[in-house]
Amino acid sequence: MFTAITAIILCYLLIVVFVFFYQRNLLYHPFENNYSTHQTNFPYEEVFIPAFSGNNLKGWFHKKDIYNKKTLVFFHGNAGDLQNRIYKLNLIKDFDINFLIVAYRGFSGNKGKPTEAGLYEDARSTLNWLTKQNIKENKIIIYGESLGTGVSIEVAQNKKFAGIILESPFTSMVDAGKFYYPYLPVSLLLKDRYETVKKLKNINSPILVMHGKKDKIVPFYMGKKVFDKANKPKFSYFPDNDDHMMDYNEDLLKNLSIFFKAIS
Repeated sequence: MFTAITAIILCYLLIVVFVFFYQRNLLYHPFENNYSTHQTNFPYEEVFIPAFSGNNLKGWFHKKDIYNKKTLVFFHGNAGDLQNRIYKLNLIKDFDINFLIVAYRGFSGNKGKPTEAGLYEDARSTLNWLTKQNIKENKIIIYGESLGTGVSIEVAQNKKFAGIILESPFTSMVDAGKFYYPYLPVSLLLKDRYETVKKLKNINSPILVMHGKKDKIVPFYMGKKVFDKANKPKFSYFPDNDDHMMDYNEDLLKNLSIFFKAIS
């Protein structure tokens, strides 16, 4: 009996140690091609944005009129590369806006390894680069996808951006970890915490929260809580049958259009 209990305890401790040291491998998947790949149907300039760390960040910049039209900055999720977002960008380009999508460190061939602090730095470097292009803060729309929602909320605190769009947001990485690993002391182990809900009080920009009710990766209740805690003005799109990577269908595009008009 004692031997069996000892073995169970040792196995549990080994799991805890493994998760602690390899947690970032479980969180970030830069080489995973998890979305269907499409061909671009929009012109773009490939840019390399200097990060504060010294690395360059690969991005695509679709320009219509950067001085008079708003610019959407797309912060992607935890898996895949720029190409995996083409199906969204092909439709975003039909709106009367510019857009810039940038890959984090470790993604799309960029040097470095992703961490919470590193992704925040990459996002701030991107926004700093835009200001050097003479694009004003109130002309920028922040778009966060999944993990990118945590990045977006961090850099949007106490700013006056034109708007913020959160697709499939989570409340915090601690909450997400507890959802996936309820048997582990996640709050003690986790290095990258992305405390989105705690930061919402510092968001002063109009916000649109989009989350599918059948999301199997980030449960819908997290997106609903983010919306409930967000300051006004706020908008929501919660389709009944959508999953994590949301279907860019007519209804979603209509809600984007409503939001863009509201912040114009």
